[in-house]
Amino acid sequence: MKDNEYIDKDTTSDSTGSEKKQRTTKGKKNSLATLLNGEFLLKSFVLDNLGYVFFLIFLLLILVGKSYYGKQLSKDINQSQREVDQMTADYVEAKAKVEEEGLRYKLIEKLDTNLKENQNVTKVIRIKTISPLK
Repeated sequence: MKDNEYIDKDTTSDSTGSEKKQRTTKGKKNSLATLLNGEFLLKSFVLDNLGYVFFLIFLLLILVGKSYYGKQLSKDINQSQREVDQMTADYVEAKAKVEEEGLRYKLIEKLDTNLKENQNVTKVIRIKTISPLK
C-alpha cells in the first residue's frame, strides 16, 4: 500500500471481523484443549487454591457415598417390610386355624367320649365382699 491510498471501510471491517471469529474459535479450541490436556491444573490460581480443590473433591466423594448408602438403606427397608408383611400373613393364618380348631363342637368331636354340651344356661354366683378399709 502506498501512503496516500484510499482504504474502504467495508473491506477493512470484513477482514477484522473474520479475524475476531478466528480468535474466538481458536480461544474455544485452545480452552478445550487446555481442559483436556490438564494444563489448567498448572495455572497459578489452581495451584494457590489446591487445598480448596481437594476439599471440594472430598465433599463430592462424600455426596456419592451418601447416595449409595441411602439406596442401600432403602433396599433394606423394603426387604424388612416384605418380611414383616409375610410374618403378619402367617400369624393371621395360624390364628384363624387355632380359632377354628378350638371351637366347641370340634373339641367335643375330638374327645371321643359321651360328653354332651350343656343346654342349660350357666349360673354365675357372685359373692359380695366387704372391704376392710370402710
